[in-house]
Amino acid sequence: MKPVRFSFSNLLLTRAAFCLAAVAPIAIAHVEPPLTLGTSAPLPPPLPVPQDVDYPGTIRLSVDATDVARRIFRVRETIPIAAGTTQLILLYPRWIPGHHAPSGPVDDLVGLRFTAGGQSVAWTRDPVATQAFHLDLPAGTTELTAEFEYVSPTDVDQGRVVMTPDMLNIQWNLLTLYPAGFHVRRIPIVAAVTLPAEWNYGTALRSSGTTGGGHAQFDTVSLETLIDSPIFAGRYFRREQLTPRVALDIVADNAAELAATPEQIGRHRQLVVQADKLFGAQHFDHYDFLLAISDRMGGIGLEHHRSSENGVKTGYFTKWSDQPGRRNLLPHEFTHSWNGKYRRGEDLYTPDYNVPMRNSLLWVYEGQTQYWGYVLQARSGLVSKDDTLAAYASIAASYDTIPGRQWRPLSDTTNDPIISGRRPQPWLSWQRNEDYYNEGLLTWLDADMQIRTLTGGKKSLDDFARAFFGGKDGDWGTATYRLEDVVATLNSVVPYDWARFLDEHVNLIQPHAPLGWLERGGYRLVYAKEPTAYWKSNEALRKVSDLTYSLGFSIDSRENALASVLWDGPAFKAGLAVGAKLLAVNGIEYDADKLKAAISAAQTNGKPIELLFKEGDRFQTASIPYTGGLRYPRLEKIGLGEAWLDKLLAPRK
Repeated sequence: MKPVRFSFSNLLLTRAAFCLAAVAPIAIAHVEPPLTLGTSAPLPPPLPVPQDVDYPGTIRLSVDATDVARRIFRVRETIPIAAGTTQLILLYPRWIPGHHAPSGPVDDLVGLRFTAGGQSVAWTRDPVATQAFHLDLPAGTTELTAEFEYVSPTDVDQGRVVMTPDMLNIQWNLLTLYPAGFHVRRIPIVAAVTLPAEWNYGTALRSSGTTGGGHAQFDTVSLETLIDSPIFAGRYFRREQLTPRVALDIVADNAAELAATPEQIGRHRQLVVQADKLFGAQHFDHYDFLLAISDRMGGIGLEHHRSSENGVKTGYFTKWSDQPGRRNLLPHEFTHSWNGKYRRGEDLYTPDYNVPMRNSLLWVYEGQTQYWGYVLQARSGLVSKDDTLAAYASIAASYDTIPGRQWRPLSDTTNDPIISGRRPQPWLSWQRNEDYYNEGLLTWLDADMQIRTLTGGKKSLDDFARAFFGGKDGDWGTATYRLEDVVATLNSVVPYDWARFLDEHVNLIQPHAPLGWLERGGYRLVYAKEPTAYWKSNEALRKVSDLTYSLGFSIDSRENALASVLWDGPAFKAGLAVGAKLLAVNGIEYDADKLKAAISAAQTNGKPIELLFKEGDRFQTASIPYTGGLRYPRLEKIGLGEAWLDKLLAPRK
């Protein structure tokens, strides 16, 4: 558009000419033509709608993953072309199942070149759908070869590190182009990979033959199945067959991290056993837990139908008692094989990886998976019942006090992966962020205790799980659902106004979290001056000192800087924000123990707590008139004997 410029002198001249014209006619030698606004360039044609028809031929994909020093994957892809095709659009995956947002890093795809019949083929990137590549093919083309590199992050500030000198994570969506216009489940593909010699790997894919030197070729599958079947590979590898269908494939930074005891492996085996008892069917022919124990490769938790990607820091086995919170990851991702993969919200299932997904039912997909993840960790013994109850206390306290509940319903947080792209946020407690996970967990705890109340303890959410997620053993298709299906299944367990129940929990603004399940379950939420063992281990894991329920902030123990500030809490009212570095407490150099002692002393002497902070190059003093003492959430049992919450977490016989 041509810029429009005005000046004050031009404005005065224009007004003067108008006034003179009103008095007497004048001759005007030149008149500027009226300003016309430019028109924008037309949009390119939209991408073709995916059709539910077979792609004519099988794509061959070959990945060289041996350049671990420079973190470069080299890709060669051969795509059969139907007779008479002169134009082709190739797509890079953008909407990846489980990401809940457009996340395909097409900017890391480089060196792109195409050939057909020995002849170079030019390409043009779509200016709107920038993950799409347009090609004009030479006449008579029957096969197109694409070659490119995927330059994976070499440092955490570039994204998740997926390759180190000792291990790697192949996610096929990062390394694949596919033809537009077809359902991905109708595109056959055969993949091969070359790994560093002597490395081993785990994947849900099955190999049709190896040629040695780290080379493996896999059976032909659909593109949908390939993208859903990542690889963990490494120099240090251990495989444990947990059950006839389920294996645990472990890669680690060093051999010592592979040293799992028989008891630890046994608890992972019990996870599979307890999930089978819960759902009554397994929706896979085989399943691989892919577990990376690494301080160098990026952490991850991502569900797949016949496997899951699980990345944790070192110490998973070797510091078992110090890290119970990390062991929630595998139960959560395993549950997704039933909830999220076999059963999936209708608007989350799309025909290809460039049709936008919608997240309206994530409070079922992720919320109920979060619920079953905690239940299964306790039933299997991966995490103790006491630590699981302590985790419930932490979650319940957080969502009962989060001020963002005053303006934003749970349902709206299902949009967060798309809205924020999982970027850090300045005022998390006021903004809210992906609360469908843990507030969803609280909703399903409430539903479980409501079912027990209505049936006198004869039924529970276990009955819903078997009815909704069970079904045909070995069937690893996808059955979509709507909210009406969830409500109908709940009513089949026990009649109740479940539509209203879920609407109130999910769609209405509520000042407090749904905590009615606590008393019905035989417990109450209380605050004590000493944290639970689980709270302490979680602080160590996060590397923070968490004083959210006293002064209203947590402190990064590495930088002594505020890691979070509770909106409208005591620190907020004193003018503090995330990032401020704490230097002194009541005139004495800061350390965590001194601050806790000052909080306890203020409860007795009634004096404000004086804090000295540094923010940038400015020093700031904050006087916080807080006298409530140290407060850490925990659950306290009501009465004697086995309560319903105890029964929920007890292993199934």
